Parts: sequence; structure tokens; C-alpha cells
Amino acid sequence: MTSSKDKIARLPRVVIAGRPNVGKSTLFNRILKKRQAITDPTPGVTRDTIKQRCFLKGQEIMLMDTGGFKLERDDDFDELVSEKSLNMLQEGDLVLFMMDVNDITSEDETFIEHLRAHKEKVLIVVNKVDFPEKENEIWNLYSLGFEEIIGISATHGRNIEELYGKILSMIDFSRFDGSRESEYEPDISIAILGKPNSGKSTLVNKLTGKENAIVSPIAGTTRDVVEGRFSYKGQQFKVLDTAGIRRKKKVVENVEYYSVNRAFKAIDDADIILLLIDVNEGLTDQDKKITQQIVNKGKGVIQVLNKWDTTDGSKETWDKTKERVEFLFPILSFAPIMAVSGLKGTGVDKLLDEVQKVYRQLTKRIETSVLNESLMVWTDFTPIPSVKNRRYKIRYMTQVSSHPVKFLAFVNRFSGFPDSYKRYIMNQIRKEFGMSKIPISLELKERS
Repeated sequence: MTSSKDKIARLPRVVIAGRPNVGKSTLFNRILKKRQAITDPTPGVTRDTIKQRCFLKGQEIMLMDTGGFKLERDDDFDELVSEKSLNMLQEGDLVLFMMDVNDITSEDETFIEHLRAHKEKVLIVVNKVDFPEKENEIWNLYSLGFEEIIGISATHGRNIEELYGKILSMIDFSRFDGSRESEYEPDISIAILGKPNSGKSTLVNKLTGKENAIVSPIAGTTRDVVEGRFSYKGQQFKVLDTAGIRRKKKVVENVEYYSVNRAFKAIDDADIILLLIDVNEGLTDQDKKITQQIVNKGKGVIQVLNKWDTTDGSKETWDKTKERVEFLFPILSFAPIMAVSGLKGTGVDKLLDEVQKVYRQLTKRIETSVLNESLMVWTDFTPIPSVKNRRYKIRYMTQVSSHPVKFLAFVNRFSGFPDSYKRYIMNQIRKEFGMSKIPISLELKERS
């Protein structure tokens, strides 16, 4: 009997593999019961490996969707995707090799040769068996030499329950200890946003210490949101690598459209956004639109000047660059600015230290009594100016939420309350209570 000490400290990994456009991402979404991976008839939509924890009939697994394996490779990027797909065969505890019942190709046959070394952990999943009549075409595939074969329709859900049963029967769950899963629940979630080719995937790989994301000079390499995990100074982190945000007029493919939407959704899922700026290319109007979205959501944000190793690194260059960023991004006057090299790793530790500081500010709560004691001092020192002989008074203030940090002030009259004084109160909150690095909001409510 396997003792708890001998168990593998993670969940069993179920890898979906195969050539492009056989339905891997459709099956991935079907098992998850949500649209996590982008699906599109364009071959090669999934490029990086996407992974997600999920339950099959009460048993938890780590499900992994891979990029398509291709024989005819148009460029180095196809080579990277295919190589990564083959590498995942080693990582998986069970490989679901997907084929299209309507079209068995030389790519399938070549991939099968790679699978033979892992024969005992391979389940052949024949997709697009939409009707019972198609079942007969599966029998011929037993000649490939694999014992476990099942026909399904990932789109229509046909035989999916039977597939779940096969998966569960082929995994020895007693070998794994999911409670010790290294893919832990994170303390802090980070999303990395920025325009295409600003170095997001390189930074993710540096943070996690492994190639979660494929890195390529081709702009737009990452289309799905790729998730990685790592620990730093006693805290667990999740990092989301997003597709590069393009101007809408340039978003012409369905895939690009869904990628951009997915990236914006990552803002919702993250605690802190790292807005990656290529130090050589500077800022764009699209970067400004991203920042507006981040501030509206009350998320922490750090402006990260990436590829700093390509500059002379002087104080003069830093001062000029920082001044330019602050001028172009007045909405982010509160946000720290950091310089890093995702490629070489310089500045990454300081960046993570800053992430932890920002997170502490995001989660801070101020007692109502303490807040109102300070409010009395602020209003005595700088009284609220009258407007058209109308006198204004803040009766009471409270913090209504952290993360996002929101305050509510009850005033004697709302109409005409000076915006400048509202900004004054927010600045005082930042200074006195150590909230200088995060967005905060103050809502006024009239109470007579």
C-alpha cells in the first residue's frame, strides 16, 4: 500500500494531444463545462499549453490542452508548438490522443509513433463520431496496436460520460496526493497585459522558472490566457499571460477578438496587473485604454518597463523614461514604475517585492472610528470651501470595501460639492493610511 509520504504531491495530469483542428479545445471546454480555451475552425488556434483543475465524477484532475502537432511547419513557431506538444507526452499521467474519424492523416500516424513509448497511458479518442453509424469506422483503428479506444462527439457530447469512465479507470488515484498539489491556490493573482511582443511570455517563464508559454518574436503568439504558478518569500502566486491587446480596427480574426476579450477578463480574475511596456517602443493609445479599464475595476497596477537591458541603464535614461511615462499616464499617478529584463531576470525580485506591497495596500481595512478622527483633523485644517454661499459638510465617512478599496462619505448636500475637496480627502487617505500605490474611490451620499 502506498503511504502518504510516497505519494506524488500533485493531481494526476490528463493531457489532450493531437494534430490541429481535431477538436482538442472543444473537448477541453466540454470537460470543464465552460469556455476556457478558444475554439475556431482555423488550424493552430491553441498554441500554448492551457491547464485547469476540474472534477470528473468526484475525482479531481489537472486537465491540459496542447497545441496541434504538425508535420508541415511553415516557420519556427510551428516547430515550437509541435515540440511542446511532444514534450507534454512525458508530463502527462494519461494522454488523450484525439483523432478525427472522418480524416486519418500522416500527421496522426507520425504522432502515434511518438506515442508508442507511452502506450500504457494512452487513450485513443476518436472525435466527430456524431452518429451511431460512425461507430463501425472505429474498429479499424485497433490495428494501430492500442487497447483503449473510444469514439465521441466533443461538440454534441456524445459518449462523453463513457469517456469519463475510461479516464477514471486508467488513472491510479491512490498514487497522487492532490492536497499536496504544487499547483496550489494562490495568495496573489497577477495578470500581465501589454501590446503584442512586449515580452509578456518571456517574463512569465522567468517568474515560473519553466516554459509555461511559448516565446517567439512573432507578434500575437499567445492567444489564450496561459496560467503559471510560483512561490516567492512565503507567498503563492498565480500569473496569467494574456494575448497582446491590439487596436480594435486591427482585430479582424475571430480568434483575435476572443483573445482580446479573454485578456480583458483576466483583469477581473487578477489582483494586480503588470502593464508591460517595451522600453524601446514606448506607449500607445491602446495602453491608455487598458489602464482606464484597470482603474475602473479598482485593481492594483504596476507599470513595468521591460527590456531594460537594451538601454544604457543610466540614471539619466531612467529619469527621462519615468517622466515620459508619468506624463502620458496621468491616470496612473499612483502606480509604481519598475524596470526589468524578463529575458535576463534583472529587476524581477524588486518587481515581486513591489507586487507584495501593492497587495498589502489593496487588502488594508481602516476602522471607521480611526477614519473619522482623521477626517475631523483634515476638515479643521482645510475647511470645505463654500460654493455660491452654500456651505458643505462631511458628516461621516466609512470604508465600504477593500480590494477594490472604496470609501463612502455622507455629506449635507451632494449637488455642487467641490471636486477639488473630494480629491483632497482622497489624497489625505493615501498619505495617512499608506494607500499611495493603489487606486481608491470615494462616493458621496447626501444625508440631511
